[in-house]
Amino acid sequence: MPRRRGLLRVWSGAVTAALALSFAATGQASAADVNNARNAGFESGLSNWTCSAGSGTTVSSPVHGGSAALRATPAGQDNAQCTQTVAVRPNSTYTLSAWVQGGYTYLGASGTGTTDVSAWTPDTSSWKQLSTTFTTGASTTSVTVYLHGWYGQAAYYADDVSVLGPDGGGGGDPVPTVPPAPGGLTVTGTASSSVSLSWNAVSGATGYNVYRNGTKVTTVTGTSATVTGLSASTSYSFEVTATNAAGESAKSAAVTGTTTASGGGGGGGTGLPKHAVTGYWQNFNNGAKVQKLSDVPSSYDIIAVAFADATSTPGGVSFTLDSAGLGGYTVDRFKADIRAKQAAGKKVVISVGGQNGTVSVSDTTSATNFASSVYSLMQTYGFDGVDIDLENGLNATYMSQALRSLSQKAGSSLIITMAPQTIDMQSTSNAYFQTALDVKDILTVVNTQYYNSGSMLGCDGKVYSQGSVDFLTALACIQLEGGLSPSQVGLGLPASTSAAGSGYVSPSVVNNALDCLTRNTACGSFKPSKTYPDLRGAMTWSTNWDASSGNAWSDTVGAHVHGLP
Repeated sequence: MPRRRGLLRVWSGAVTAALALSFAATGQASAADVNNARNAGFESGLSNWTCSAGSGTTVSSPVHGGSAALRATPAGQDNAQCTQTVAVRPNSTYTLSAWVQGGYTYLGASGTGTTDVSAWTPDTSSWKQLSTTFTTGASTTSVTVYLHGWYGQAAYYADDVSVLGPDGGGGGDPVPTVPPAPGGLTVTGTASSSVSLSWNAVSGATGYNVYRNGTKVTTVTGTSATVTGLSASTSYSFEVTATNAAGESAKSAAVTGTTTASGGGGGGGTGLPKHAVTGYWQNFNNGAKVQKLSDVPSSYDIIAVAFADATSTPGGVSFTLDSAGLGGYTVDRFKADIRAKQAAGKKVVISVGGQNGTVSVSDTTSATNFASSVYSLMQTYGFDGVDIDLENGLNATYMSQALRSLSQKAGSSLIITMAPQTIDMQSTSNAYFQTALDVKDILTVVNTQYYNSGSMLGCDGKVYSQGSVDFLTALACIQLEGGLSPSQVGLGLPASTSAAGSGYVSPSVVNNALDCLTRNTACGSFKPSKTYPDLRGAMTWSTNWDASSGNAWSDTVGAHVHGLP
C-alpha cells in the first residue's frame, strides 16, 4: 500500500532469445569439491557481493536456507545485477547453482576462459533452483558469477548460491552435510479443514518436508506450515524432515493434530455484512484529498487507518494523528468520528506497515510486544482491530503467534485484515499465505493488492498481466482454492490512476471480476471451475484518492459489492 510510492515500471519488451542458456542438472559432488562462492547464503549481508545502483539488500523473509537472502530490485535502465568474483582452478569443471524466487531472474558466469554460461527463469512464486555448468580455460583463475533481474520487472530473491568444484583457494563455503531431524514440532492451530504446525530451525537446512500419516504432503522453506484439505473432527499424525543439497534428515517425533467440527466458513469479527468494501484512510497528505474520518462515504464497511509506526521496542507500534497535515484534525474529533462510524455499523482498524513500514515480528518477544501495543491502540482510540500490510516481509510463525495473542486479548469481535502484494499470495508456502492460513479461524479478510505488480501466475498455471479481469480472477482463484474461505477473499485495487504506479482498472472491470467469481458471468478468457457467492468483496487504496475523483470508485464498486448474491 503506497505512502508516497514512486512509479513502478512494467516490463514491455521481449526477453532476447540470444542468451546461451543451460539448465544442466547438478552433478554428484566429489570428495574434493567445495562451494567456492563466499557468503553464498547472504548470512553476512552483501559481503563479497556487489550490486548495481544500490539495487540489492538482504532480507529475513523469504529465505531458502539460513536466516537471510538477497532481494534485488530492477529500476529504470538497471537490471539489479549482483556479482561476485570467485577463485577457480584452470581446466576444471564447475556446477553453478542458486535458489531464486520472485521476478525474472538470471544466473550466470563470465570470464570462464571458454564458454560463458547462464540460466534464467520467468516469474516464480516459490523457490526454484537454477543450475548450469562451465569449464575454465587453461589460464583462468577466477570467474565472475552474477545474478540479475529484468528491466522494470518485480524484485527477485536469491539464496544458497553454489560454485561447486575443485577448490580455487578463495575460501568458499563448505559442502553441506545431511541435516539432523527437526525438533520442537508442535500444533499451533486447527480449523475444520486444516492443521497448522511449527518447529525449530535446523542449522544447514534449506527446506523442510511435512508428512501426514506417513505421506509427504508439502515442502516449505520456513519453520511453519499449514496442511489443508483435511476432514472435520479428524485426528492426523504429522512429522517433519529437514533437507539440503546433501539429502533428507530422519523424521521428527510425531505430533497429533485434530481438526475442529465443521462450521461453514471461516474468520473472525462480528457485525460485518456478507459482502464488504474496505478502504484505506490516509493519515498524511500526499496530494490526495485530505479527509476526516467523517468524510469517508458510507459505502465503506471497513476503514483501515494508514498507518501505525514502528517504535524502538522490537515488534512495538504506535500511532500519532497528523493533525497539522490534516488541517487541524484533533485527536478528540478523530476518536468521536471512529465512534460515529461504529454506531453506523462500520469497522475501523489500524493498519500496520505500508511501503515504508519497518515493523518486524521475528521472535516470541517481538510477537508479544506487537500484540500488546496494537491492543493498547485499540483501547486508546477505539479501533476494532488490525490490518497487516507489511510489504517488506514477515515471519509466519511469529506473526501468527502475535495475532493469536491479540485475539485472546480482544475477543471474538476482533477484525483482522491483510493486504499482501500479489507475489505474497502466489503459493501457500509463502510466509504471507502461511500466516493467513495459520490464523484462518480468526481472520476476517485478505485483500490482495492487484496492482503495482508484474505479470503473475493464475491458479491454472498460466501467466496473466495486470490490468484485466483475468488477472483479478485467476489470481484470486489461488486463494479461493488454496485454503481460505471465500468470505476471507477480497480484491484490492487503486481508486484512481494517481493512487498507484500501475494496475489501475476502471470500476466496471472490478465489478466484472466480482461477477465472474460470484456468478460466473462477465469473465474474460479465464473462467473459474465454480462460483464463490460468499466472496467478501473489494478494497481500494485509498478513500482519499477516491474522493479526489469524486468518489467514482466507491459509488460504482460499493453498490455492486453490496448487491452481490
